[in-house]
Amino acid sequence: MDDIAPVPLKQHLQNYGMKHCPIDNSLKLLGKKFTLHIIRNMILLKQNKFSQFLRSVEGINTKTLSARLQEMEIEGLIERKIIERRPIQIEYALTKKGMALEPLLSLLAAFSMKYGPQVIFADKKPRTIKQVFGTEILSKVYD
Repeated sequence: MDDIAPVPLKQHLQNYGMKHCPIDNSLKLLGKKFTLHIIRNMILLKQNKFSQFLRSVEGINTKTLSARLQEMEIEGLIERKIIERRPIQIEYALTKKGMALEPLLSLLAAFSMKYGPQVIFADKKPRTIKQVFGTEILSKVYD
């Protein structure tokens, strides 16, 4: 077995014309607490209102939820829509960029269903997303 000297990350990135690690960039965007939970609820549960997120994302408070929604809007993951009613309502919708995260959420779910069934399922037996939901596309679960 040949000993290959590890390449420092900075050199590796330069070799491929990158300024920053794409994984680090994604984690900075999505790694903040509750961001993926909000996106999950928008995709899977079709939620689009502040109060829905506040009730269904376990452990989140109003200040954190407001901050995450604002950050997600700035990053172009969601759009904020003002609905002219009395009282005025605000709804959130995923952008094309936000919807592009659906396969990532599917992979995360599939990983846990396969490698952590003892945590996910009462019978501790692994399953696929299709076995559980009848589809592999999370946004189609409640269509």
